[in-house]
Amino acid sequence: HPLPDLAEFGAAMRRAGVCADTPVVVYDGGQGWAAARAWWLLRATGHPDVRVLDGGLTAWEGPLSTEVPTPAQGDFEPLPEPTGVLDADGAARLAGSGVLLDARAGERYRGEVEPIDRVGGHIPGALSAPTMENVGPDGRFLPEADLRDRFKALGVSGDAPVGVYCGSGVSAAHEALALAIAGIPAALYVGSWSEWSNDPSRPVAVGPDPR
Repeated sequence: HPLPDLAEFGAAMRRAGVCADTPVVVYDGGQGWAAARAWWLLRATGHPDVRVLDGGLTAWEGPLSTEVPTPAQGDFEPLPEPTGVLDADGAARLAGSGVLLDARAGERYRGEVEPIDRVGGHIPGALSAPTMENVGPDGRFLPEADLRDRFKALGVSGDAPVGVYCGSGVSAAHEALALAIAGIPAALYVGSWSEWSNDPSRPVAVGPDPR
């Protein structure tokens, strides 16, 4: 899931009626990863007011409709260069100079199982922070204070830059949203493990979190 072509992304958003000065709310029907990815894409490309419906469609208490709306054409133009994006070299540097969080399940971080990519493991220096631990049993994000405590326990103190990655940049967007709720800005390594592990020159670490 690399970044989409920004011209195509902008055109899709305008077809959906997205305007630069109109708030956007995103939801999905599952675990919130797709909604968080849309939130992150819009924010990274310059939209100032994007929110996610916590808990997705199942949390909606209002009426539902089967009608497909036809919105007026929007005017949103994405920035030519997204903000808050890490490449592989930037992720490697951050693992040593800041805090790099791996949002995948712990068994993938440890290299015990890898159902998708060429090799299992994690970026050396990255810390395990499964994104599903940011939500409660109902699928909603933990309270802001609880998220702050969680990330503090992971070594996020506010004194060092924070980055996050996952398998292909989707669940990492969900973690970036959890960090934002906690008041912590974070960059996202969009290529994530799928890009890193596909380059034989990149080092791979396996085993438990070193903390």
